[in-house]
Amino acid sequence: MSAAILKSHEKDLGGGFVVRRLLPSAVKQAVGPFIFFDHFGPIDVAPDANHDVRPHPHIGLATVTYLFEGAIDHRDSIGSCQRIEPGAINWMTAGRGIVHSERTPHDLAGQPHRTHGLQLWAALPKAHEEDAPSFTHTPQADIPVVTRDGAVVKVLIGTAFGQTSPVRTYMPTLYLDVALQAGRELRLEGLPPEAAIYPISGEVRLDGVALAPHTMALLEAGDVPVVTTGGGPVQFVVIGGEPLDGHRYLFWNFVSSSKERLSQAADDWSAQRMGQVPGETEFIPLPKAPLRPPA
Repeated sequence: MSAAILKSHEKDLGGGFVVRRLLPSAVKQAVGPFIFFDHFGPIDVAPDANHDVRPHPHIGLATVTYLFEGAIDHRDSIGSCQRIEPGAINWMTAGRGIVHSERTPHDLAGQPHRTHGLQLWAALPKAHEEDAPSFTHTPQADIPVVTRDGAVVKVLIGTAFGQTSPVRTYMPTLYLDVALQAGRELRLEGLPPEAAIYPISGEVRLDGVALAPHTMALLEAGDVPVVTTGGGPVQFVVIGGEPLDGHRYLFWNFVSSSKERLSQAADDWSAQRMGQVPGETEFIPLPKAPLRPPA
C-alpha cells in the first residue's frame, strides 16, 4: 500500500457532541479542494441532548454536508431553509460571507434518535473566494448509483465509473460513498491527482493492508488501489480532486488565501456585519484566540 496515513483527533463542539477531525493536518493541509474533514457518530442522541449549532459565519469555502443517519435543519442568511436527510448532498458556498445554523428538527427534538455523518469544507479557488454566497440541495434520488464487482458506489460529487453527479463545483472534485460486500474487491481506477480513502464501517483493506478505524489513507498520484474486506461488508468514502491553487490560511470558520482577509472577516463578525439568519436570535461569538499560524 503506497499511502500516508492520517490519524483523527477528537474535537468537542459543545453539548457533548464530539467529532473526529482528519483535515487539515500537519501532514497534509488539503486533499484536492477538501481542507476540512469531520466524521461524527454514529451517536445515540439522548432526549435531553442539545447538539444544535447556533448561527455562525464562513468565508472562502463551501460546506459539504452528508448524513448516514439522522436529520439536520439548515437555515442561512440568504434565506435558505432545508431539512438535510441521509443520502443527500448539501453544498453551501460561503464566498464573501454567509451565516448559517444547524439545528435538530422539531420532530426529533426531545426524542431519542441517532445521528451519523460527515462535514467537509471545500476551499474555493482564489478566483472564486469572494463569489456571492449560495446554497444547493441535491436529494438522494438525484445522486447517481453504480453497482459493480460487489460494490454499490454513490457518486456524490464528480465523475466515477461512467457516472457524473449533478452537484456543481468550482474545480475538479471527487466524493464517493462506497459499500462493498464481504469477500469482494474494488479497483479504484482513474482517481484524481490527489485522493484519499476513509473507512466508515467494517475492516477496509487497502492493497491487502488493513486501514485502522478513524484513519485516512492519502494515495499517491497515479495509484490504482484495490479495496477488499477483512471478513464482513465495509463502507468507505473516497475524496479528492485537483490540488488547490496555493496555500490557505484558516481561522475558526474562515478560510482564505489572505491572512488580511481573515482579520477582516473576524472584525465583520464581531460587529455583526455578515448578515442574520431569519428567525434566529442567537449567534456564536468570535473566539478570543488570535489568528492561528498557517495550517
